[in-house]
Amino acid sequence: MAAPLKLISHKLCPYVQRAVIALSEKGVPFERIDIDLAEKPEWFLNISPLGKVPVLVVASDDGEVALFESNVICEYIEDSQQGTRLHPQDALTRAQHRAWMEFGSAILADLWGLETTTDPATFANKRAAIAAKFARVEGALGLGPFFAGESFSLVDAVFAPIFRYFDVFDEIVDLSVFDETPKVRRWRVELARRPSVRSAVGSDYAKLLRDFLLRHDAHLLKLAA
Repeated sequence: MAAPLKLISHKLCPYVQRAVIALSEKGVPFERIDIDLAEKPEWFLNISPLGKVPVLVVASDDGEVALFESNVICEYIEDSQQGTRLHPQDALTRAQHRAWMEFGSAILADLWGLETTTDPATFANKRAAIAAKFARVEGALGLGPFFAGESFSLVDAVFAPIFRYFDVFDEIVDLSVFDETPKVRRWRVELARRPSVRSAVGSDYAKLLRDFLLRHDAHLLKLAA
């Protein structure tokens, strides 16, 4: 029997990883379909108004429904599926978590600039912006091990793919982004151990990311020792 959920994916996309982690944390079966975003299939463009991944295709009585935008998909997974709660019950706390999920997206926007720029000044500005944002995250973290303490949440699902970039970047050059954020460093280590986080990408992730940097002639690679 086919899985009732199909996740349209790309192997490097951090937004896809959010959905994969949420589904895994809840123990929900799904089919993952990776596509080439450089040559998007027509069937994908027909169901994705923005032409972006992830898209979650949900089987319903009226046929298949395609959901787009990663935070919307994660919220649907939380609202519709059984398993561990990934959002707080309290409305105010839940809203705070949603705000920090958006903050994670802002960090990803800076990361895109960091990894694709060929300009040293732009690179330096993006590195500084990312470090400043993580300084704000440091102030929001408690005792851990996760964002909300003992409970893994959707905020953790958002930040785990961000930290994964640095697992590859650290092999190239020390960007010193986390030097002044000990809580963030501990959080990063804890998330890297999480089975749902580890399984959100394939074993070829690091190679694919390095290939991506090469294709963009990234300034980051020029900093390698």
